[in-house]
This record gives sequence, structure tokens and C-alpha cells, in this order.
Amino acid sequence: MTIQQFLLILRARYKVGLTTLLIAVAATLAISLYLPKQYTASAAMVVDAKSPDLVSGLIVQGVIAPGFMATQVDIINSDRVAAAVVKLLKMDTIPAMQDQWREATQGQGDIIDWLATRLQRNLDVRPSRESNVINISYTGTNPDFAAAVANAFAKAYIDVNLDLRVAPARQYATFFEDQTKAAREKLEKAQQVLSDYQQKNGITSADERLDFETAKLNETSSLLTSVQGQTTDSQSKRRNGKADTVAEVMQSPLINGLKADIARLEAKLNESKGNLGANHPQTQRSESELATLKAQLDSETRKITSSIETSYQVGKQREAELQGSLATQKARVLVLNKQRDELNVLRRDIESAQRAFELVSQRASQTNIESQTTQTNIAVLNSASAPTSSSKPKVLLNVLVAVFLGTFLGIGLSLVLELANRRVRSTEDLIEALDLPVLGSISSASGILKLSNNSSGASR
Repeated sequence: MTIQQFLLILRARYKVGLTTLLIAVAATLAISLYLPKQYTASAAMVVDAKSPDLVSGLIVQGVIAPGFMATQVDIINSDRVAAAVVKLLKMDTIPAMQDQWREATQGQGDIIDWLATRLQRNLDVRPSRESNVINISYTGTNPDFAAAVANAFAKAYIDVNLDLRVAPARQYATFFEDQTKAAREKLEKAQQVLSDYQQKNGITSADERLDFETAKLNETSSLLTSVQGQTTDSQSKRRNGKADTVAEVMQSPLINGLKADIARLEAKLNESKGNLGANHPQTQRSESELATLKAQLDSETRKITSSIETSYQVGKQREAELQGSLATQKARVLVLNKQRDELNVLRRDIESAQRAFELVSQRASQTNIESQTTQTNIAVLNSASAPTSSSKPKVLLNVLVAVFLGTFLGIGLSLVLELANRRVRSTEDLIEALDLPVLGSISSASGILKLSNNSSGASR
């Protein structure tokens, strides 16, 4: 179908299209005037998404998530908020509402849920596109009631949002309170175990006792090493067969004096034998003196070697005593080390229990404060007021829509009638109907008469 054919059809059936348009507009206008007027009240809520938590001072990551505003809209549209609105307005106690509920449900179900569902039908929640403002709109036949419902939804939204924040904190507070009691009992038990262990072993300060016993052990070990050195030296001197080569003998002034006297007397004796003879009294007296000196030298040498033997025996005995003392001291130090290790374990248990108690106690205090908070990050920006003009029905808009739809409906109806009873209205229609070429066309008589009348008028 060409544009010319379409226009010819509309011209031929303009009455059908015009009638359809007038009927649509008239029906829409009548219905719009017949419908009761409805009023829309709106309340604006602002959500401070970046405000820190009043207790912890931290910004909750979930608050700045992209879906946060959508979540808030879902909360406002939820059954819980709607039920809270019913309770705030005490709609379930109004006799008229109760009668409507009984008539609609025959008394089955909960009236609060039924009223909440009815409120949700006329509720419109829209978040602002570029801000954190949420508009809550309610439409009703009574402007005062619409404003009251919108404000009630705002109040219920704040209360439910606060309860959603506080409810987990209350659960956590109860949980951490029990954990705090358990941590305190564990800490007291660890302290009691440490106290019992100290009393059982008579320990006041394990570190001081260990330091003293360790110093004593080191002193005993040093003394034993010294005595062992002296004993080894005495033993080597004992094993030496020549007493006159012993250092004590060689360094003794008395023995050295005796050796000098013996050497001098031997020289004098040799001289006396050569001058006076061996039987001379002076020579014999010198021999007697020499024998006395040698006997004295032997006696002194034996004393020194005897003292070395005595020193060796005393050293061995002292060494055995020190070894026993060292072994006893080592055992004592080992016991103290073991006691200190056990004390350190018990102290670490106390420290661990103390840290756990402090952590749980701090968390319990924080959750307890959070569970009692009455602050939220949502505030009423604008309260709803009773509208002075109705929002529905929109007569002008409905008429314009009726004109638009009626026009299309009239055009469609005209096309349907034309297709049901096809007429030849142009050359193209004749070609399509006969499938033969057109040799010529004659204009309508009305057109010829109109043309001739125009010519006559011009000639005059």
C-alpha cells in the first residue's frame, strides 16, 4: 500500500476515524471525571552513607556499596515496615478497617498483614539518581491520611533500620558476655595453678634462685679445675724419680744453703786430706761435719717430697669432694631450670588468658554500647504535608493520551473496514485488481465542473 492509497482511504473513511476518536476522548474524559480524586503525599529521607559508626568510628564498607540504596528501598517496601506503619497509625483498631478486613477475608488471617498489603499497593519509593535522598510517596483519597501514612513509613523505616543495626549487636553482646565470664574463669584458674605450684615448691623468685645457684655452680667448677691442675702437678712430681730435680727442692733456700755448705766443706776436706792427711783430727772433724750436712740435706729433701705426696693426697680428696659438690649443684640447677620452665609455661598461660580476657572484655563493652545506641545514619529531610491538589486522575494527560490512542484506533478501524470491503480509489487499485495496463484516466465530473466554473468566472 502506497502513501497515496493510505491517504485516499483515510479521506474516504474519515467519519469512522473521527467518530472513534471522539468516542475515545469522551469515554476517557467521562471516566477521569467519574473517578475519585486521589492525593499524593511525599516525605524525603536522607541516608548519610559515609558517616562513621558512632561507637567504633569506622565507616562500614557495606554502606558505600553500589547496592546500598537499592537495599534501603527494599527495606521500605518490606512487609515489616508496612506492618510497623499499621501499628504506628493503629489502623488495626479502627472499626471501619476491621469491618473491611472481615468482609474481604471472612475473618481469616491477620488484620495487620492484610492492612500492610493494602498500604503497599499505593506506596511508591524512589531513590534520587545522583544523591542519597529517598522519596517516599503514598497516594490516597484523603490528603491528611496520605500525609500521615507517608510520615509513618518514614518513621517506621528509621525504627526498622535502627533495629536491624542493633539486633545483631544485642546478640553479640550476649555472646561476648558469656565469653567474658569463661575467659575470666580461665584466667583465675591459670593464676591459681601458678600460685599452687609456687607454694608446693617453695618458690618466691625462680630467677634469683637460679642466678645464685648458677653462680655457685660456676664457682665450684672453677675451683675443681684449679684443684685438678694442682693434683696433676703433684702427681707428675711424685712420678719423677729424682727428688733433687723437683722444683720445690731446687728452689728451697735451706736446701740451697745446705748444698753450698756441703760444697764448701767438701773443698775444705779435700784440702785437709792433701795437707794433713786422712787421719788428722781436723780432717776427721770435717768428714763428720760433712756427713751431718748431707744427712740434714736428705732430711730436708724428704720433707719436701713428703709434702708433695701429702699435697697430692689432699688434692685428690679435695677433687673428689668438689666433684660430688659439682654433681649436686648441677642437679640443683637442673631442677631449678625445670621449675623455671614450668613457671614460664604457667606464666605464658596466664598472659594468654589475660590477653584473651582483655580482648573479649573490650569487645563485650563495645557491643554492649552498640546494642544500646539510638542513633542511625538516616534522617527525615522533608516531612510529608497534606497536599492541596489532587494527583490523580490527571484529566489533561488522560485526554491527550486518549487523543493519541483514539487517532491510532480510528486509523486502524478505517483500514480494517477498507480491507473488509475493498474499493477502487486510484489507478494503483485498478492495476492491482485487474492486473492489466491502464491506457488512460478520466477525472471525476466534480473536478471538471469546478474547473469550468473557475474559467467562466475569470472570463467575466
